[in-house]
Amino acid sequence: MSTALVTGAGQGIGRAIARRLTEDGYSVIVVDLDAETAKATAADVGGRAAACDISDPDAVHELAATVDELDVLVNNAGIFPAASLADVDIAQFRRVMDVNVVGPLLLTQQLLPQLTASGGSVVNIASMAAKVPTPGTGAYSPSKAAVVSLTKLCAVEFAQSGVRFNAVAPGGVATEGAAAATADPAREERFNALVPLGRRAAPEDIADVVSFFASKDARYVTGQVLYVDGGLSEATVRFLQAAQRG
Repeated sequence: MSTALVTGAGQGIGRAIARRLTEDGYSVIVVDLDAETAKATAADVGGRAAACDISDPDAVHELAATVDELDVLVNNAGIFPAASLADVDIAQFRRVMDVNVVGPLLLTQQLLPQLTASGGSVVNIASMAAKVPTPGTGAYSPSKAAVVSLTKLCAVEFAQSGVRFNAVAPGGVATEGAAAATADPAREERFNALVPLGRRAAPEDIADVVSFFASKDARYVTGQVLYVDGGLSEATVRFLQAAQRG
């Protein structure tokens, strides 16, 4: 059986990815900083749970040592503490970069031998914020832009390994992390009205695209970023029209 490792799989998008890859026939290693949520998802999908701080080189090394074979690596774990650039604490900024950018690099470095042996695939979870700067997110937008750049660089530098590298960039997704944004029905209705496809994404919308990048159907695709945002990042004119209407 093929094996996939998904980080940040204890909840939200990561959990949906773990479920979809399990449906695709993978045995999933569920990785999360929170050991209990990792165990819950692993129990749900019949996979193996592993607690790991992906920003810690030693912890990633220990995790990689437990992985004998690997076909798919999904770097989904990420953090997004709110902060303006004027006020963001530098330690917090570095922490976001460590988790969102350094973590995927560490995992790629440590698991590349297993992925090379299988001719595997790496899927990084970026964000619409990589293309559309999002005020008030501190290091989040810069970190996701770095994830996009890292994905493209890996696709080129590691091309001879046979491993493919691609990124999925979600827009607004209904997850636990977005609960505050979706709690107000009137606000959510206004948000959905500006999304060309008319709604916020479900985690499964993102997971299905990860499944494609992981599959043989994407065998000739590498170094690409697919914005799975319902057209939101292209809706500038709608925003302007809404502003004019007040």
